[in-house]
Amino acid sequence: MSHFRRKFYTADSHYGHALMLTSCNRPYKSADQMDEALIRAWNDVVRPEDIVYHLGDFAMDLGNEDRVRSIFSRLMGSKVLVLGNHDYKKPNVLHPTLARLDWLTTPTTSLETTDEGHRVYLSHYSHRVWPGSHKGSVHFYGHSHGKLPGVGRSRDVGVDAFGTGYAPQTFKQLTRDMDLEDAR
Repeated sequence: MSHFRRKFYTADSHYGHALMLTSCNRPYKSADQMDEALIRAWNDVVRPEDIVYHLGDFAMDLGNEDRVRSIFSRLMGSKVLVLGNHDYKKPNVLHPTLARLDWLTTPTTSLETTDEGHRVYLSHYSHRVWPGSHKGSVHFYGHSHGKLPGVGRSRDVGVDAFGTGYAPQTFKQLTRDMDLEDAR
């Protein structure tokens, strides 16, 4: 039986980053426990044929390429990386560990797609305005770990943002509280 390809959005997994346990809303006892819970949450909703837009800060322990590669390979679906501040080796240089992973497309600083008939602008960072914002476009972002409320049709999609359940979410899930009536 063939399934259609669904799109999911997430950000700020920070695999291997123990600081997330104390600085963000993450109810785990260790980075390993956090990583396993995030992988399980991802795989509970994403199928192999789906696509996940990860809006930055994929992993922190980028020096341990085998560990990062192992986590990446365990995550279901095709993955697209929109670069976050922790995804660089140095300014404007993608970390080689991330560059060698099998992303669906070349990692980029921002991206546009369409979902459910709506234009969607993707960035690690929140924007007050974004391409198409005055014409009904939706904006998904990360970076703020649930501490920065969206403006208009924008929303934090990070794993520790309110309502994401530490898992990738669909457009419908992320926009259920938005007024999209005149947004096309």
